Amino acid sequence: MASSQATRTAMMNHEHDERWTAVDAWALDALHPKESHLYEHIQFATELSETKGLPSIEVSHLQGKYLMTQCQMIDAKKVLEVGTLGGISAIWMASAGPDVRVTSIEVDEHHKAVAEEAIAHAGLSDRVEVLLGAGVDVLPKIRAQVESGERPKFDYVFIDADKGNNFNYYNEALLMCRSRACIIVDNVVRMGLLADDSAAENPGVKGARVVIGAAGKDGRLLGTSLLQTVGEKNYDGFLVCIVK
Repeated sequence: MASSQATRTAMMNHEHDERWTAVDAWALDALHPKESHLYEHIQFATELSETKGLPSIEVSHLQGKYLMTQCQMIDAKKVLEVGTLGGISAIWMASAGPDVRVTSIEVDEHHKAVAEEAIAHAGLSDRVEVLLGAGVDVLPKIRAQVESGERPKFDYVFIDADKGNNFNYYNEALLMCRSRACIIVDNVVRMGLLADDSAAENPGVKGARVVIGAAGKDGRLLGTSLLQTVGEKNYDGFLVCIVK
């Protein structure tokens, strides 16, 4: 059922609910001590991104810690990321363990340079590679390397790039994942507009609907779910897929 304009307006007005931000801050303080080296690295990366003019669309600290925890849960060693931005999510995932290797794709040369500076500051340059180019161009090249045995299959995939290509990124990633690998597609709830038929042609909403619809019917997956999130990064959510 389509939402009314009043409902959409109310939803947008509640995008910055102070409770969500307060809970994020409290939980981060409890779960991630400020004296830890990782906290300092993430803070450096966040401030560097702001100083260098990158858009503030990276994962929140708690969301980044969630990605890291997921990598730890499935003992991920090989991680693929589409959309590096300032390197914050890559640092979180690479910090899941000493054997984790992250391959990240970034289309913007300036963003790539900022990310590599942040990654170097975190001491992770030998474990995070940032490839320059559009995901639709770079992913097939990586897949060819996986198919030839030049690269191992991936254990974990985080997709957080241009939303119109969500399905293309998901489909390419699925072709180079091991069994029981986890694929996460970020920003699919779109502040609730995902369920609003009147917003169906919005590029972000359309990209989310296409990839979710495809995943729900994909026989190559063992299971799928959608997790709505709130917090300092507002109201959105993840598509979660497990490869058969």
